[in-house]
Amino acid sequence: MAFRRRNKSYPFFSQEFLIQNHADIVFSLVICILIGLMFETTAKTAILFIQPQYNISTMSTDGEVSLYLYGWKDCATVVFYLCITIILHAVVQEYVLDKVNRRLHLSKSKNTKFNESGQLCVFYLVSSLWSLYVIATEGYLLRPSSLWENYPHVHLRFQVKFFYLTQLAYWFHALPELYFQKVRKEEIPRQLQYISLYLLHILAAYLLNLTRVGLVLLFLQYLSEMGFHLSRLFYFIDENQHKMFEMWSIGFVLTRMITLTLMFLAVGFGLARAENQTCSHLLLVLFVVCFTQSWLLWKFFRFQLSRTRELRLEQVARKRAATKQQMQRTLKRDSGTWTVKLLF
Repeated sequence: MAFRRRNKSYPFFSQEFLIQNHADIVFSLVICILIGLMFETTAKTAILFIQPQYNISTMSTDGEVSLYLYGWKDCATVVFYLCITIILHAVVQEYVLDKVNRRLHLSKSKNTKFNESGQLCVFYLVSSLWSLYVIATEGYLLRPSSLWENYPHVHLRFQVKFFYLTQLAYWFHALPELYFQKVRKEEIPRQLQYISLYLLHILAAYLLNLTRVGLVLLFLQYLSEMGFHLSRLFYFIDENQHKMFEMWSIGFVLTRMITLTLMFLAVGFGLARAENQTCSHLLLVLFVVCFTQSWLLWKFFRFQLSRTRELRLEQVARKRAATKQQMQRTLKRDSGTWTVKLLF
């Protein structure tokens, strides 16, 4: 199974060989783990990577229900789905984005940004639909108070735990992809910044039992970010497309406001039922979320102000150029008139 066209062969285990064949190498590791399920001696170890661990059975009105806790064995599951994500990343890159890039003939810098936005659009679309499905099936839409009732939410349903594990797998996979995709050095700090922020917030929601409100906030965040990257993709296709950015700007500010409101509600009601040690964790999470949202708003408004100044300067420069051209035309016309008068 080859994910990339081989234009040139490289020595085994060289840097270029690993970059060119990283998806095939990871695919081989996944196959080895799946083959391990076929043998009794290795099945217990293989299932540790594939299936979420720490499940317990409890009785409810609907009968026996399996719920899950979190623990160190989740690291193995995250590693396995990290490998799956690397394979899917390579499939989207080769069979979708590379084909579009060949038709657009973008520059190298725009090509990198186009690939980044294309990959993130696919991820945000799948994750937002998945999180919306989980929110609807768990009943959080009909009963918003369930986001903070009975805190801490120690026990997780399968779909909630699996969602968080795959989210962690995706954002951890984004770190080696910086190397595999040969991201430029000047782009690495920006990408490391938002990858670290996602990992920090998802881990905090998962480990501090804030999975319910975290699920809603991720849905809102992914929806907002999908709008931005879709706008950027359309801009690369046609540089006259600016209306989608204006629509995204409104959604961005609304998302920040809703995020802060939900966090204050969840933490405020959760503190009343929490222990002293948990209270400090909740206050720390509230501070981190508020700081992050304020920082994002500050960056957004700063960018908008600088963009407005640039547009004004461009307009002034255009007016000056138009005035200069008009004056030159007038001078030419006047000089032509005087020449005619002198001749006759």
